[in-house]
Amino acid sequence: MSDVSVAEREQGKAFLPRFDANGLLIAIAVDAASREILMVAYMNAEALAKTRETKIAHFYSRSRQALWMKGETSGHFLHVEEMRVDCDQDAIELTVRPQGPACHTGARSCFYRRLDGEELVPIGD
Repeated sequence: MSDVSVAEREQGKAFLPRFDANGLLIAIAVDAASREILMVAYMNAEALAKTRETKIAHFYSRSRQALWMKGETSGHFLHVEEMRVDCDQDAIELTVRPQGPACHTGARSCFYRRLDGEELVPIGD
């Protein structure tokens, strides 16, 4: 259990990220121009520190159990303009300028389909 009070975390000025039992925070990447949600991923303390240091989004891959910089293989970097923290500091919103598609499928956003009944329907650009 943390020594940080709820009031201090929710109302104070100190950045006190609250990582889950696996040492992760939810990270939501939002396009700075359109405000469209581009992707949702996770950050551990190292990914958070690297993102703050470089202003390029870094995440933690749960499947690979490793740190990764978005764009390291594709060249589709997410340049971070601002970081917002939710009320209890267990999620981060990254306001980003994407350098290419955000999704590994090549779609602009990972949210490229909508649910229509029981089907997934592509969302047109």
